[in-house]
Amino acid sequence: MQYPPASDTIHFEILRKREEWVCPLFVFIAVFLREVNMSTSVKQKVEALAQPLAAEMGYEYVDTEYAKEGRDWMLTIYIDKPDGVQIDDCETFSRALEKILDEKDPVPDTYTLVVSSPGLDRPLRTLRDFERSRGMTIDVKLYKPFMGSKEFTGPLVDFTDSSVTIASGDDEITFELDETAKISLHVDI
Repeated sequence: MQYPPASDTIHFEILRKREEWVCPLFVFIAVFLREVNMSTSVKQKVEALAQPLAAEMGYEYVDTEYAKEGRDWMLTIYIDKPDGVQIDDCETFSRALEKILDEKDPVPDTYTLVVSSPGLDRPLRTLRDFERSRGMTIDVKLYKPFMGSKEFTGPLVDFTDSSVTIASGDDEITFELDETAKISLHVDI
């Protein structure tokens, strides 16, 4: 019996090892992309149902999150109102939205519905959020360090659809939105 040269044997072993990890990696990526696409689609469908209901009930629709937490899917709707959201508001909105979600069935998986206020440190995402927060102290968290830091706090001075400017001492600092990981209201604890 003739054996292949050593280099061919090594090459074959490398290919076999590569197949062992490439296939699970491919499956992981495919499942991840499926969940991201499904999450985006569900979010858009639920937003289309939640926004008009919130307006009709006197609430401001803030955001929807649809994400997997462990083995469970969580559908979280954030609402607000000028004098703040109380637990009774969340319950009332949840019961009304639940009826619509059961009827329209936009979520393909079993999920837990959560209705919440955006919190004291609410994230600022829309131009409306920034307009409402002008002059208030905000936290800006960056993906990469700028001037030696990834976190900045200061009053919101200005904003556009692509940037936000805060006061920092006697200066102003402008950040491009695509460089920011999170912008939220500042809470002193």
